[in-house]
Amino acid sequence: MTDTQPYGTPDQPRLAVHGEAHLEVDPELAGITITIATRGTDRRATLDDLTRRNAYVIDLIKTYGTAVDKLETGAFTLTPQLARHGRGERVRTYNGSVRITTELTDFTALGELTTRLADLELTRVDGPWWSLRRDSPAYGDVRRRAVQQAVARAREYADALGTSLAALVELSDPGADNPTPGYGRPAGGGMAFRAAAPGAAPEPAPALDLEPQRQSVHARVNARFIMTPPTL
Repeated sequence: MTDTQPYGTPDQPRLAVHGEAHLEVDPELAGITITIATRGTDRRATLDDLTRRNAYVIDLIKTYGTAVDKLETGAFTLTPQLARHGRGERVRTYNGSVRITTELTDFTALGELTTRLADLELTRVDGPWWSLRRDSPAYGDVRRRAVQQAVARAREYADALGTSLAALVELSDPGADNPTPGYGRPAGGGMAFRAAAPGAAPEPAPALDLEPQRQSVHARVNARFIMTPPTL
């Protein structure tokens, strides 16, 4: 049934407000991407080397046990590089790479793991990217605060008119009829580390001291209330 009185009536005046809340919270996850590269003149030897080093990195990450929340293998490539040879072309080298992504919940372990990975030859480490879990309590907390602010704001308007709120008519997210991505912003902050070229094994590098980046979480709600008719 269509509401023929969207703006209320003198007997049932409506009050429309919005509520907002903003929180800065500690991150719950930190993600890094590891890219392992290899190069050789023999296709099979290059593939074998990439397979060996990929297995080593995965095993290394798994040693951190429950600190690892997610471990996934992404893109894999093995590409022949051609060179001119007389009137034709021939394969000069094979370039291989594999990309691994992982997320950790223990940020002390993150610093140590990042250093150990960056210390490997022909290995690139990107990150960290800080974030919250999709079911983080922070999202529910910020939404509750937004609703509380909407109710408080509506009561202030009603008090200014010498009346009170009678009923809640509607409570909705902005754009609820046209859904948009959820609250919160993508985690920021990232840095890249590229391991040095092969050579004599150096002393183990000290673990990086990584300071977690606070996450910004925001919520906004629209609310409509019916007021007791004020005496004007």
